[in-house]
Order: sequence, then structure tokens, then C-alpha cells
Amino acid sequence: MRILIVDDESLARSRLKRLLGEFTEHQCVAEAENASEAIEQIHKLQPDLVLLDIAMPGQDGISLGCQIRQLPVPPAVVFVTAHPQHALDAYQASPADYLLKPVSADGLALALKKVGALTRAHLEKTSSEELISYQLGNQQRHIKLSDVYYFCADQKYTRMVFATGSALLDLSLSQLEQHYPQMLLRIHRNCLINRERFRALITMPGGNHYIVLHDSDQKLEVSRRALPVVKQQLVLD
Repeated sequence: MRILIVDDESLARSRLKRLLGEFTEHQCVAEAENASEAIEQIHKLQPDLVLLDIAMPGQDGISLGCQIRQLPVPPAVVFVTAHPQHALDAYQASPADYLLKPVSADGLALALKKVGALTRAHLEKTSSEELISYQLGNQQRHIKLSDVYYFCADQKYTRMVFATGSALLDLSLSQLEQHYPQMLLRIHRNCLINRERFRALITMPGGNHYIVLHDSDQKLEVSRRALPVVKQQLVLD
């Protein structure tokens, strides 16, 4: 995996680069000390993963992470920070993981494993369609992303719901959202919908909002926090 390290502190970049040296299957292709350098390197080198500091002069890492997410083919983002209080805000950028400084080799290994699961084992690209693989008994099956209705959190797994049933994935909602920002939209902290399946946004007498999908009778709740984005990206388009 090709990795870009973004941190305004040279010692922090050196530490991450040294830790990455222990994983021969991964390569640090470049470093950046601010947001503008990072975007330049992403366009130039097309890394698979960005290890991104949050507290930086000028544009901070969370804002940069959101900008990265809007790219046509965004790299995965793992936030690296000394400030645990940033964790909740950071997830608006849909990171693949979140590491606290000082980063340990074990912590980095786990984050790389999560990103690797996303980019290698479960998600496959063809020339015309995105495919997601899942396990059904002893068989591995594939489904077009366009055929999926929605993804929802199910304990420590993610449930993928489609016309003929559902399946459990060991990918997080954040990983799916990071990889498919153009197709998936978060309507609740526990739910992502396929934008192409959106039919209507309805308001119930109690004031709660729900989304109805094409070819599905189920109503999916929209959180108050997500409602402005849902209205902007689905209802007003």
C-alpha cells in the first residue's frame, strides 16, 4: 500500500516513517507538512492511504480529510493526533481509523489491516461496476453496489441489505463511506443509504424524518444531525 504522511512536525513524520519501515508490504511515498502540500501530493502520487495529523497550522486535518473525501477516487484516511477530544469531530471526514500519538507499532499494524481489508479483500472494481464480496455459508458471493439498498450497524458488524436478503460484513460504515462517497450517504450514525435508491424524505407527525427507498417498504430514520446534509444532497438536487 502506498502511503502519504501529513504532519506539520518533522519528528512525528519521522516516527511514522520509521514504524512503516517495519511493514515491508507498505511504502511511504511522500511526506507533507500542511494541507496544500498534501493535496498536491495526492493528485501527483495517488496514494492508497493518508496518515493525517489533525492539529496543523492553517487548514486543519479534519477539514482536509473532508476535502479528500470529495475527490473522485479518494485515498483512505487514518487520523493521527495527540488530542483524543477530536475523535467525534474527526468522523465527519469518515476516516478508516483514528490513532493517538505516540503511535505504537501494534496500533499502526491494526489500522493498516483495517485499510487493507477495505482495499483488497472485500471491495473489487471492474471496468463498469463496483462489486462487494460477502460470505454466505462456505461460499463467497458478490453483489453490485448499485443493487444494495442500505448498510446499517449490527453490533460489531455491518449489515448490507439488498433485494433478496442481507449479509454481514466486517467493514465499518466509515470505511464504506470513505471508499464510496459518491454513492453512499450517511443518514444516521448507524446507517448509510445508496443514493440511487432514494425515493422520498417524509416527516412523521412527531417531527421525526424518514427516508423511503425505491423497491423497499422500510422507512429509515434520519438523524437531526444528518438532516441538513440529506436535504442538501438528495431533496434539493
